[in-house]
Amino acid sequence: MLSYRHAFHAGNHADVLKHLIQVQIIDYLGQKDKPFWYIDTHAGAGAYSLTEGYATKTAEYVDGVARLWQRDDLPPAVARYLEVVRSINPDGELRHYPGSPWFAAETMNRSEKLRLFELHPSDFQLLGECFADAGRRIKVEKNNGFEALKSILPPPPRRALVLIDPPYEDKGDYQRVVNAMQESLKRFATGTYAIWYPLLQRPEIKDMVAQLKALPCHSWLDTTLTVRTPSKEGFGMHGSGMFIVNPPWTLPATLNDTLPWLTTALAVDKGAWHSVEYRENN
Repeated sequence: MLSYRHAFHAGNHADVLKHLIQVQIIDYLGQKDKPFWYIDTHAGAGAYSLTEGYATKTAEYVDGVARLWQRDDLPPAVARYLEVVRSINPDGELRHYPGSPWFAAETMNRSEKLRLFELHPSDFQLLGECFADAGRRIKVEKNNGFEALKSILPPPPRRALVLIDPPYEDKGDYQRVVNAMQESLKRFATGTYAIWYPLLQRPEIKDMVAQLKALPCHSWLDTTLTVRTPSKEGFGMHGSGMFIVNPPWTLPATLNDTLPWLTTALAVDKGAWHSVEYRENN
């Protein structure tokens, strides 16, 4: 399906959770004096305007990143996340929001490589324009990210963060995520995989998470952030989650320290809550 455009949702509460975690993982991987790749299966447009175009139609960023923009009591992980957002807004006004590829490019060492996949023709073009001056460091490919993983893993440095962030407009994406992870771990068992998913009142989500928890991996972390009470009608996204395979050992403590503050900061009503579940497999 090619109808989804992330620009409608740029900077919302789900982006805050996703990108905060992404930055924490990249910073951790960057501590070692060994190269690693960033691989993005559904890269989007790279960066988004918050003052014109799609984002203005829904203005979801108002209850997301905008709530944090002027705060002076930020936990370290939130402050680090906002450093990257400020890099695309150098005048201090919140006018643009970086996509996942921008967060990666901004936080990784300039010698490390990014491999970005996007199938939507308009977003693929925008993504290419966003990184037109990046040279061979960043490769943008018009391809189905689920399929592309089969040919790119394992990456040459044998270290990588793989972000899997499909739109889930097609319910089949939930099973595609599981299938992609099963195949990917056969090729590259030691990689770090970060899977974003929406919190909706759909059974497919619980089924997907249960299957992810059963994967043959060293360790996993499942964390969620809910900002509102689920609607009685059963519609709408009330939160989101991140499932990380082989996460940094520091990440559970960071999230336990950060999410109580972040949940309060982004809460829409009293239904806001968060969870952190971590497991090491023997």
